[in-house]
Amino acid sequence: MSANDELGTYWSADVDALLKGLASSKGGLSTSEAAARLKSAGPNALTENGHDSAFKVFIRQFRSPLVLILIGAAAISTAVGEAHEAIIITLIVLGSCVLGFLQEFSASRAMETLRLRLTRTTAALRDGGERTINASEVVPGDILRLSAGSLIPADGRILEARDFNVSEAVLTGETFPVVKMPGLAEADAPLIRRNNAVFAGTSVRSGTASVLVTRTGPRTEFASIAASLERQVPETEFARGIRRFGVLVTEIMFVMVIVVFFANASLGRPLIDSVLFSLALAVGLTPELLPAIISVTLARGARRMAENGVIVRRLEAIENLGSIDILCTDKTGTLTEGLIHLDAWMDTEGRPSSEILRLARLNAAFQSGMANPLDEAIVAAPMTEAPEKSFRKCDEVPYDFIRKRLSVIVKSPEQETILICKGAVANVLEICSTLRTACGEQPLTAERRAPLEESFRTWGEQGHRVLAIATRRLPSQQRYGRDAETALRLEGFLLFLDPPKQGVKESLKDLQARGITVKMITGDNRYVAAHLAASVGLRSDRILTGVQVSRLTAGGLAAKARITDLFVEIDPNQKERIVAALRARGHVVGYLGDGINDAAALHEADIGISVDGAVDVAREAADMVLLKRDLGVLVRGVDDGRATFANTMKYISITASANFGNMISMAFASLVLPFLPLLAKQILLNNFLSDIPSFAIATDNVDIEDKRSPRHWDIGFVRRFMITFGLISSVFDLATFAFLMLVARTGEQVFQTAWFVESLLTELLIVFVIRTRKRFWRSRPAGLLMVLTFAVAVVAIALPFLPLPDWFGFVPPPLPVILGILLITLSYLAVSEATKRWFFYREDRRSKVRGQTSRKPRRRHG
Repeated sequence: MSANDELGTYWSADVDALLKGLASSKGGLSTSEAAARLKSAGPNALTENGHDSAFKVFIRQFRSPLVLILIGAAAISTAVGEAHEAIIITLIVLGSCVLGFLQEFSASRAMETLRLRLTRTTAALRDGGERTINASEVVPGDILRLSAGSLIPADGRILEARDFNVSEAVLTGETFPVVKMPGLAEADAPLIRRNNAVFAGTSVRSGTASVLVTRTGPRTEFASIAASLERQVPETEFARGIRRFGVLVTEIMFVMVIVVFFANASLGRPLIDSVLFSLALAVGLTPELLPAIISVTLARGARRMAENGVIVRRLEAIENLGSIDILCTDKTGTLTEGLIHLDAWMDTEGRPSSEILRLARLNAAFQSGMANPLDEAIVAAPMTEAPEKSFRKCDEVPYDFIRKRLSVIVKSPEQETILICKGAVANVLEICSTLRTACGEQPLTAERRAPLEESFRTWGEQGHRVLAIATRRLPSQQRYGRDAETALRLEGFLLFLDPPKQGVKESLKDLQARGITVKMITGDNRYVAAHLAASVGLRSDRILTGVQVSRLTAGGLAAKARITDLFVEIDPNQKERIVAALRARGHVVGYLGDGINDAAALHEADIGISVDGAVDVAREAADMVLLKRDLGVLVRGVDDGRATFANTMKYISITASANFGNMISMAFASLVLPFLPLLAKQILLNNFLSDIPSFAIATDNVDIEDKRSPRHWDIGFVRRFMITFGLISSVFDLATFAFLMLVARTGEQVFQTAWFVESLLTELLIVFVIRTRKRFWRSRPAGLLMVLTFAVAVVAIALPFLPLPDWFGFVPPPLPVILGILLITLSYLAVSEATKRWFFYREDRRSKVRGQTSRKPRRRHG
């Protein structure tokens, strides 16, 4: 059987037959054989190409209904003999689509480059030894070593397992982890009953296992049911706002097109001119480049964030990052240095004891589960001789998040079988019946337990994390399970120190200055958490323990969580409950975590944030990955997110108000003037030229005031902004009509030329007024935005004087007309600047009255 062959019901086949069929062994593959199989079987990925081709991106530009309508209009023009008109419409549509393609394709390539920086790895046996390889390089026949936190990269058959629990919710929807073990399953067993197999996309909750890979890439169960797994992604608040904005524009556009078309037709104007004018109005009103603008703005924000140490895995998360008002974070490595060192090893009476260090070293050196900094600190502690050289490991009871302890069973040089247990103090004490003292072994009574708990509290208040060590002599046997963890003897304690991270106090102040409340969620005890909080500037008096959380209803927790700063002694499932409770109160919640027990909370949060060194399942659940464990990096990410949001909203506000005003004016003018105020091709050219500087908005500078508080989408604000500034635009358009018809007494072509110049100039220059809440001369725009805007403005003025102006029906206007147009434009900018101050004053008052309780962004994946 070749590596490419489907292995049928591999879960019901004999293991030796599977190994033979895959030409593999329990020692794994050689590097050369794995390379050959990778070449023939293909990469271990759902698709070989994770991004769209240039052709697909280009074709996508033509999916807009408005673009298709214009193409139809060009065809109609050709059919009725207006080929000249059709060529112009086609060229402008093609130019807009090419502009959108260049920006979107560039953005998609940039994002693909960023994604490649986050490669997923796995442990496999190659050339007889364990190697770390990219998950995409896994091939049929590989032997994988999986442990808690691993994201399973391929389908396979379990060869060996210890307390191996796998979360299969992504495939089966089952909430609780499934126990997996070697053995046989029935050939017709459904997915949920194949307990001897693992599947790509699932994750290891606890324990360890060796797995023979049977299927990779598109042949996995995950790939075969991928279509049915694609649940509808809940809309983010920003996406919902864009959709509602689209509905608003569509409603206005529909009414305007119908009214204008029938009105012009009833006035006896040529039918084809009325159709083209109405359609051009629709295009002029619609910010048809909005999707491309959003893509460009987000992609540029992602690149800027990557330069600052934040890799964006999901683009829509950028707006969410700018919106968060609560950040929940773990403690170790985020608020602390993460460089834990073993500070002391004490017996039960508080005296230093080398025997405690020896027992701890045996436990840490022999455990084979997930690597962790506590065990690394123990192994790094100074000892004259490593005890593991004279002991032999017999078995292990792996760590899990319910027991919060880990036991190894060793054989001493005297051939005694000893269980050595290490774990959280409370969880070890609950399985101890005696304790070692200077007077010998004593029963662990309530009287003897009280001073132990007092010492534990004192050490915690000094900032120490404390673990307990206990032992038990066992009879010799083949295997040991959790039932061996009973009637243990308490030996002593290990004291660890993890000092506050340098600069974290300043980073927390920076977050608070940006309107973000930081809450600590940790499994550590209340004393350590309170000591750390006080040392980094967080409140340490508002604490909620895991026991208290478990007693609260969803409503009660939502009320308590809002006023709580420290959540301590928290179980993994409670983290998700806390995040959900905060979101239920209307907060936008970010969650920063890197462990297995953080995955559920990362999913639940509005934005999940992890770090590059996190376990696979946590990193895959996150929206963003910090390349450094540094809150300062996150502060810069928040600023970048808010800047990206602000620039996106600039385009929407500017385009909506300017287009709305111009189109209302044209619609009105078309009903009262004896000719069309602008020809369809002139409207389309106006729209095309005004869109060119819009792409530079992604590079625009953002005022510091726009980064000081969470940003939220508000469709009501957009509507009010569009109507207010659109009507001002219309008033000055009417003033332009009056000037051209009553003062300058222009004819049809001069009128159309002059108004084309005026409407384009006002739409270009109003950008500098609307892009900032400050007086426009006090906020410096980006250089590219200035260059493109003034370049297009020069083109607008010069266009009537260029060769072949009759292509668009332009004629050179007289000098008095040009001067009048420039005076009206400057007056429009001055009035808009004054109106802006009044408008934002009203908006600030409105916000204060209603308390500014904004809705939160919804999650993007299930």
